[in-house]
Amino acid sequence: MGFDMKSWHTYAIFAACITLIAACVLLNISLIFGFAAGILLCCCIFVYNGFGIAELMGMMRKGLSECKILYALILLIGVTVSIWIASGVVPSMIYYGFEYLKEMNFVLAAFLIISICSIFMGTAVGTVSTIGIAILGIGGGLGIPMPVLLGAVVSGAFIADKLSPISGLINLTISTVNTDYKSMLKSMVVTLLPTMVISSMIYYVLGVKYRVGLDLTKILELQNSLKEGFFISPWLLLMPLLIVIMSMLGVKIIYSIIAGLSGGAVITVALQHLSFVEISRAIMFGYRAATPSQQLNELLISGGVVSMIEVVFIVMGAIALSSLLEGTGLIERVMRKVIEATNNKGSLIINTGIISSILTIVTCDQTMGIVLPGRLLRHKYDELHLKRGILARTISDTGTIIAPLMPWNINALIISVIVGSAIVYQPYAVLCYISPMVTLGVGLYHKYHSK
Repeated sequence: MGFDMKSWHTYAIFAACITLIAACVLLNISLIFGFAAGILLCCCIFVYNGFGIAELMGMMRKGLSECKILYALILLIGVTVSIWIASGVVPSMIYYGFEYLKEMNFVLAAFLIISICSIFMGTAVGTVSTIGIAILGIGGGLGIPMPVLLGAVVSGAFIADKLSPISGLINLTISTVNTDYKSMLKSMVVTLLPTMVISSMIYYVLGVKYRVGLDLTKILELQNSLKEGFFISPWLLLMPLLIVIMSMLGVKIIYSIIAGLSGGAVITVALQHLSFVEISRAIMFGYRAATPSQQLNELLISGGVVSMIEVVFIVMGAIALSSLLEGTGLIERVMRKVIEATNNKGSLIINTGIISSILTIVTCDQTMGIVLPGRLLRHKYDELHLKRGILARTISDTGTIIAPLMPWNINALIISVIVGSAIVYQPYAVLCYISPMVTLGVGLYHKYHSK
């Protein structure tokens, strides 16, 4: 069924949904209420405009059903963090990280290490919840402020969603735009290189600032505390290496995480001597380290399955709301008007970035920010003689990469449970700002230099 209403009514619905969600962030109340209010508001408006209640319920049910694996993944991430800490895997990574990274500009090193790991792992959230946890532990021991380090970790991790050939989002982008990875990669070099250089320069400056006053005696004390609290061994580093190798071989992230969880549970029993009851408690309610260092105990903590339940409900709310906005044709209706008015290469690139970003913001997920502009704009790119690889690159540089900046976005919600609120790391997630700005600059160049 089509949507028969004035244009300003359409934009008012988008604005109202964002306002309700943003209000929850500002008032520090659960986003569940914002999404529930948005769904209720949209249902009332859509029923008034001729949609049946059963039809709207079907849209939401279809969207929720398509994301069943995501709910399991969220719960598994909560469990894995607990087990990887309890097993000594994360403590071992922190211990040897202190040993080899203490002389480096750690903020820059963290950004570059996470960037490389994320390409092989193929998932931003998976990288943050595994390698990222260890990097945060090392940086915390070195006295680097957590928000700064979080920003560097998040920036590096989302290189996966922007570049990794095994990323689900990259493959979704390629298939939607109907191009290939090689073409996208060739187009991406134009924006990726300046984005990485600028981001690295900023993190280098931040790293120099926070490296002043590094206390090596304190680091030695933290290493001794880790040894007293856990069995530490370089062999435990094989676990994260296994996850990276599985990801490189194309194994789905959910199977990689299950393998990491299973291996971690065995190690916890064999080397850390935790009982089955203690492991079960850590899985359900989280784990808190008991080392002689209070600083480490505050870092080595996780929430388990219970901490992820609210996130699952919030994600379900985000999916239900975006399913309504897509299913009723509201989003596509607005996009077609923008497409019809675009007749310049530069304007097309800029409008692609704006549309993809707005869809990511409104629908609380990157999927719509990829699928709709990819599907509706690819023929416009052909018409204006722009390669489809540029369309894929522009979507990746904007709607895909800004996701962790929105506290209500599915990615930010998962990350917030693992490492802290999006509001905390927002100012320091440098790459997530630089990437869209570079793309905007490329669009402006085309606009004023193309015939």
